Amino acid sequence: MTLSRFLSKTTTITPVTMGSEYKPPASGILTSPDRLRKIDQLREKNIDVILPLPTLVAVGDQSSGKSSLLESVTGIPFPRGQELCTRYATQITHRRDPDVQIIITIIPAPQSTETEKASLRSYRKELSSTNELRDQFVKILDEVNVYMKIKTDKNPEGEKTFSRDILKIEKCGPTEDYLTVIDVPGIFRLTSKGQTTEGDRHLVRDMVTGFIKDKRTIILAVLPANVDVMTQEILALAEQYDPDGERTLGVLTKPDLVIERSAKEAVCNLVAGRKKALNLGYYLVKNRGGDDDDDSDDDSGLRQKEKDLFQQNPWCNLPQERVGVGALRERLQDLLGEITDKAYPELRSEARKKLTEARDQQDALGPPRQTEREQQQYLAQIAAKFQRIVRAALEANYSTHSVFDEHSVRLITKVVGIIDTFNNRMRRKGHTYSFVKVETGDSDDDSASKVDDSEQEDDSDSEDEYEAAQSNDAHYTIVGELFPELESIINIVEQPEFAVKDDNRDWIRSMYLKSRGIELGTFSPIVLASAFRDQTTKWGPMTEYYISDIIIGIHTFILSVLKTICADGKLFEAIKSIIMDDLLARYVNSMNYAKFLVQVEREKKPYTVNHYFSSNLQKSRGDRVSEALKGKRHYDNRCHSPATYLVKFDQIKSAITNKSNQDHAQEDIHDILKSYYKVSRKRFVDNIWLYAVDHHLLSGPNSPLTLFSEQWVLGLDEDSLNAIAGESRSTRDKRKELTKKIADLEEALRILK
Repeated sequence: MTLSRFLSKTTTITPVTMGSEYKPPASGILTSPDRLRKIDQLREKNIDVILPLPTLVAVGDQSSGKSSLLESVTGIPFPRGQELCTRYATQITHRRDPDVQIIITIIPAPQSTETEKASLRSYRKELSSTNELRDQFVKILDEVNVYMKIKTDKNPEGEKTFSRDILKIEKCGPTEDYLTVIDVPGIFRLTSKGQTTEGDRHLVRDMVTGFIKDKRTIILAVLPANVDVMTQEILALAEQYDPDGERTLGVLTKPDLVIERSAKEAVCNLVAGRKKALNLGYYLVKNRGGDDDDDSDDDSGLRQKEKDLFQQNPWCNLPQERVGVGALRERLQDLLGEITDKAYPELRSEARKKLTEARDQQDALGPPRQTEREQQQYLAQIAAKFQRIVRAALEANYSTHSVFDEHSVRLITKVVGIIDTFNNRMRRKGHTYSFVKVETGDSDDDSASKVDDSEQEDDSDSEDEYEAAQSNDAHYTIVGELFPELESIINIVEQPEFAVKDDNRDWIRSMYLKSRGIELGTFSPIVLASAFRDQTTKWGPMTEYYISDIIIGIHTFILSVLKTICADGKLFEAIKSIIMDDLLARYVNSMNYAKFLVQVEREKKPYTVNHYFSSNLQKSRGDRVSEALKGKRHYDNRCHSPATYLVKFDQIKSAITNKSNQDHAQEDIHDILKSYYKVSRKRFVDNIWLYAVDHHLLSGPNSPLTLFSEQWVLGLDEDSLNAIAGESRSTRDKRKELTKKIADLEEALRILK
């Protein structure tokens, strides 16, 4: 049992748009041979893979007479035993040329490798006449099967049953009228063990439906006239892709086999358009059928038999433009011209549109990155763009890039907000104990002292909102999930306790008594150093907390910008992986420097040359004297305006001297500590900003923001470059595909010009 018994044949004749109801042209073909030749050139270059080209597809089974119809229309003497012609598409092109010749070549399938394409394109056979082709056709097909790797009895080494490659037969001569016919394997539903597979069946179906589903395809449904057309799968297939019947033309063959009068009447009704009407109508032809034994070379004899048949009743009553191979060929030529004229402008427009889309897709891939230099240039461009965005972020120039639409990426704004909050929080709650405020006003309140709330002024709702948002444990839980690499650096799970203890007098008294030495009316410097350390216990946790928040903000900024400017996820992950260790090291440097500043302020002996220390201390001492005299003053009745209070000289002397050494020492410790703390805190906050934040994290030479730069790219070795910027296989394949597509579309526009 041969393979051909399970195959139906599908033939394609190539025009360029769906036609409407047939209207004979005013004179001849509607389009020029040059335009038709250009359509053929597009198909030869596989442009039909990108742009659906105008095509006439003839579908029919083995017994429909389609093969003989193809021979009658094209004049190509296909060998008997169609098995040789059913494994791949055959394109037959008629071209007007001064030289008479037949050229046979192979058009490789788009999916072929470059090596396969080179091999297939190397096949070329030139013949001088149709007779020579008839003599050598079988041998030529055997050779083609070898090139296409088709497995046959003569080529048992073949690997494929069917191929997407196309056999092209170009018939040239001074009297040739332009016509292109494509014969493709027919659809079959059943497979044959050892001969065809499900994969073969799907491949053939894809080849056929790839033609008939497109709007520019005219479906030529070839049907034997001696079979009820209502039962033919061919029409059902055509209707599936052309439900309105606007681009389906029916061809009825073998009218000589129709015997019954009712059957003849049914055929006449179809041709006359009275039954199962199609937009393009039906044609009736008589040609050498698949079962005919007539191998005559005389085409005129066959045409005479056809003419004699159509002069018989009832065929003689049919419109002459609807019967005979000649009429059908003229109609195909007319359709070809109509379709070509209609589709030609559309093809140019579609080619330009698809070319623009392909170029955009190619641009999205970035420049080629095959060589070390290409990779270096590509990565350097990305690094330069990253640094431009960094500069804009540090300058708060947020109109330069869409990445700044996300508030979290507005870097300097976020950092300044955190530092301001840090400064205010240090001022309000950075000390362990509140300082005593000496009352010096005119109040009659005789209380000795009140809590000094000078460090708690300028509270703002925005600061409270920030604290509430940042103190939530979920904040750092989310950070841990997003950036687990930072957990060992920020090392914060909740906000430290910032509450201030209200009274420090007992604390100072206790510290003084525990640290007394042999002093004459003074106290040991060690007491002041110890008191300052106790008063600044929260500086370390508070500093780490806010530096951590800044690190998180910078890390978020870096990764967000990188992800935005990288062409694909693979590149982003590669850059992130390479720079991560250095990034974390720079974060650690900043955190360690902040800890160093805390250590220097807290562990060194208290000392400053800042004159504000002396000013604050003198003011505190003066306030104490004023506070001591406040209860001893009396109103001077001699002065009426403004009110004047008098203090006796002896009372002043008593106020200054009437205190124990312990009281004097405690007051001095308090006032010195308070004055020095203010100077130290302001100095410390400034240093945190200047060194730990600005220098180490933002603008210094070793800032994490300066890491990914052009200089860094230039320092990468070849392996690292390739690991980061080298194209993945999928990207290389996509670039190659787009490069070929762009070249084909540019060539298509050149041809269609």
